[in-house]
Amino acid sequence: MSGATFENLKALVVEDNAHMRVLLRSLMTALGLKQVYEAEDGAEGFQLLRDCRPDLVLTDLSMAPIDGIAFTQQVRLSPDSPNPYVPIIMVTGHTERHRVEAARDAGVTEFLAKPITTQNLFLRIAEIVERPRPYVRCKTYFGPDRRRHVDLDFSGPWRRKNDTGRSAA
Repeated sequence: MSGATFENLKALVVEDNAHMRVLLRSLMTALGLKQVYEAEDGAEGFQLLRDCRPDLVLTDLSMAPIDGIAFTQQVRLSPDSPNPYVPIIMVTGHTERHRVEAARDAGVTEFLAKPITTQNLFLRIAEIVERPRPYVRCKTYFGPDRRRHVDLDFSGPWRRKNDTGRSAA
């Protein structure tokens, strides 16, 4: 895949650090994206999501007053959300397991650790474009299916020992 395949994508960067916004914009431009919108926080990002209708969102984890987790939850769950299905890439230097799990549980599509490289950003965007995941809605979650691998030996329907209706194996 070449960067030219990304030229029709519109991206929204939600990041409170101006230097990081410039870096992300530059990297996406290098990958061929021609339309990149920027927001300084989650509230502005939510408004731009409505106004610009991006194909994907890159959001920082640590922002105030609305951080990347709360922004993602608003996009996924708010009745006012213009697109709860938009792919969201969480960009952060905070890669502790509990933060990655919190991002996943909020409905983040991909996770990108800082420092960011053009190659890593390319891989995350390519994953979204080439292998979009179905979305799952249940009482406690709405977002992309968390399972990335298909188990060909699985005979279902229960996947975990504690799933309702399944006896412990």
